[in-house]
Amino acid sequence: MKPTGKDVDPQDRAFGQRVQKFRKERRRTQAEFAAALGKTSSWLSQVERGVQPVQRMDLLQQVADELGVSVQQLRPSIPADGPSHAPAAAQPLSNDLDETRRLLSGHPALDTLLAGQGNSRTTRALEPLRSDVDDLWELTHAGQLAQVSALAVQLLPDLEQTVRTDSGEHQMELYLLLSRAYQALSAAFVRQDEADAAWVAADRAVFAAERSDDPLQVCASVFRMVQAFVRLRSLGQAEHAAQTAIDALEDQGSSSPKALSILGSLHLALALVRARASARTEAKAEIAKARTIAMQLGDEHRNDFNLEFGPVNVEIQAVSTAVDLGDAGEALDIGLAIDATDLSPERQGRLLMDLGRAHAQRRHGGEALACLLRAEAIAPEIIQTHQASRAAIRELVLVAGPNASRDLLDLAERADALG
Repeated sequence: MKPTGKDVDPQDRAFGQRVQKFRKERRRTQAEFAAALGKTSSWLSQVERGVQPVQRMDLLQQVADELGVSVQQLRPSIPADGPSHAPAAAQPLSNDLDETRRLLSGHPALDTLLAGQGNSRTTRALEPLRSDVDDLWELTHAGQLAQVSALAVQLLPDLEQTVRTDSGEHQMELYLLLSRAYQALSAAFVRQDEADAAWVAADRAVFAAERSDDPLQVCASVFRMVQAFVRLRSLGQAEHAAQTAIDALEDQGSSSPKALSILGSLHLALALVRARASARTEAKAEIAKARTIAMQLGDEHRNDFNLEFGPVNVEIQAVSTAVDLGDAGEALDIGLAIDATDLSPERQGRLLMDLGRAHAQRRHGGEALACLLRAEAIAPEIIQTHQASRAAIRELVLVAGPNASRDLLDLAERADALG
């Protein structure tokens, strides 16, 4: 529940007054400014009165950017190097990938391209680079996005430098490593709902994969681009990208496990696109195709191209598709029978989030909250950045009304689900 005027936190009141001051100085109405933030005038009014706290770092940064000021000017208590880090589930998620985003906003290879062999950065041996890329993917799957960013800002310039100055036998493998690194970053940006950065990273992954002479890596990079398009709500582009890659793979006719993993993953991505477009029959048809491919691969746990494709992942996507289509009963029937313990925290968290959404659709408030809290404990960014989870939390609060539990209200606050 939001505080009344008598118990407003003085820091929230001061923050709101600063927002109002800067907004008025820029001669922007509440309606104009709220629309720019994707919020309502009522929400902004509550912020400026201190009734609605702004705690998520990404939203705080968005407000500051729209006003043309620094975060510290709005909230001086935040140090210049960012907020302190409490346990992940105990505080709103910050934008852990900010440094990597800044790196992508330029280009890590510019100094190499301009200075050629004469620039000061030293090249690195192949094996350490390979190890770092593997570590980057492990951190991405584990949801340790701050560590992803810390490694990426060191690794990417080294990779870009090395691949452009190596004219020997390792150049194709170096391009392959570069593509894998950008694919990892695209996946990480999708998880933190930074869809535009995910698109840039996926595009660079495609570019590097082409030069690695590995067409399957190109298709894996396209899969990452499809995920970015979905987060951007560009369903037409997502559909075209996925279908083009599917057609190319089917024309090739390869039945290798790696090719099947990518083909199945693309069918799952296309099922997501169809579900978001409310195309029920088409979405279920894509799930069926992915199931058939997973049966060809068998029950062996594989992780080709870090896609985690297999029978279990197909069923997790079937749950998500059913929830998107409003088939909560089907989602629960499938999802409650899944054992996802061998998959990454991201996949486990996604399953729990979708089960929470399904329970919410069925008005099972206690079961929904339990699933969402477990998802947050495993993969907090799924709850705190995924619009579907925040919508489910908001619905649970509205349905519960004055009987909403403290755990639910605390979860809603951490996810900024009521803003």
